Amino acid sequence: MQFDEKWSFVGKKEKHCDRNDADDDGRGDCWDHVALDPESRLVVSVVVGRRTEGHTQLLVEDFHRRTVGRVMNLMTSDENPAYAQAILEAYGESASPRPTGRPGRPRKAHKKLPKNLVYATVHKTRENNRVVKVESRLIYGTAVLLAAALLLSSVSDAVNTVFIERHNGSDRHRNSRKVRKTYRFSKDWEVHEAVTYFTMYQANFCCPVRTLRRKDEEGRWRQRTPAMAAGLADHVWSISEWLSLPSVQR
Repeated sequence: MQFDEKWSFVGKKEKHCDRNDADDDGRGDCWDHVALDPESRLVVSVVVGRRTEGHTQLLVEDFHRRTVGRVMNLMTSDENPAYAQAILEAYGESASPRPTGRPGRPRKAHKKLPKNLVYATVHKTRENNRVVKVESRLIYGTAVLLAAALLLSSVSDAVNTVFIERHNGSDRHRNSRKVRKTYRFSKDWEVHEAVTYFTMYQANFCCPVRTLRRKDEEGRWRQRTPAMAAGLADHVWSISEWLSLPSVQR
């Protein structure tokens, strides 16, 4: 699983906003906090809002809920420090230290992560606004578990965030409100948020991904969407079909 945030703005950019002016409450920088499965390209969770630790926590909690708490083989992100704490809060179990029998205050309970949880970050070194070096840093887990996770991966042999970064570019293409250096930016925060969820989730079911296509028994290429790759659909849905049918049957 790969986590990342994508910048856009509503009304005007943050540097032009006056936080003492009530009219600017619904304006300024807006970030898409996204959790994406790199193997199926499926967008699992999205949280729209300011770039805060609270929204990062909401993203990881929502992802944890949607995956029923299952521990992923590998989770990666950029160096946003909020992810480490959010993962600890979502996946950690309370552990109470044993009494030592010595005088003094007992040690406080703390969060303990599952032994098989692996989380790594990508550190990019830039010179003149260009990335000249990329390094990975292991935050949770062991080097042995990280190597095993990469060995099991069908898409990556190194720690990276390239799949979610590629998705960011595709989403900017589908949602013109997020195109850089444009007059087509959103003027209303709620509309911006609604269109974000619409384009993100409809792409799961309605937009085939070229690199996911497979050959059928007759040797013809069959287009597949992220939902098809994840086993949630058996054909490419139309937008009207996606809007009128529940995506998950209970």
